Amino acid sequence: MSSGEQRVTRILETLRSGDDRAGEELLPLVYDELRALARARLARTPPGNTLQPTALVHEAYMRLIGEEDPGWENRAHFFGAAAQAMRDILVEQARRKATLKRGGGRRAIDLDHAEPAIESPVIDMLALDEALRSLEASEPRAHQVVMLHFFAGLTMEQTAQAVGVSERTAAREWRYARAKLKKELDGGSLPGVGAGEEGEL
Repeated sequence: MSSGEQRVTRILETLRSGDDRAGEELLPLVYDELRALARARLARTPPGNTLQPTALVHEAYMRLIGEEDPGWENRAHFFGAAAQAMRDILVEQARRKATLKRGGGRRAIDLDHAEPAIESPVIDMLALDEALRSLEASEPRAHQVVMLHFFAGLTMEQTAQAVGVSERTAAREWRYARAKLKKELDGGSLPGVGAGEEGEL
């Protein structure tokens, strides 16, 4: 673990103990990575989105710091929580803007690339959210791997450490979750994502 990662972990431990002042010290250390994460999340949203990366970072950060018992044990857990917060914000925004006809403008998500800085096809946030909730209910560990590896952009090694399993097990969970999500998003079980659509997985 690098000195920077160790410092982040120490600050997270301070936050867990109830010292809110540590939040001011944490943001400068993680801001660049959070902004890259926000930029990647926004790159997958439909055209016309008005939310900017900086605004998404700050809204997500305020939600994270406002939690009474965040339970962050390390940097990986923090970025996993940040990815979840950003996802929640974008889903809420998508629900507010869901004025298109069913299926209009929807395209599939590229689950083969997990780097947060890489732009990928626009996704239907509501359909993906429904699929992820289903995965979380049936396979919570696989859901955790998806949130850390795909949404937070952690390496498989970092994901495995955060989940508390071997890297081989984490990779197996990722393959299973990716296949399950692809099947749900392509198989017609979710609205507006059917076989033969342009840009499907």
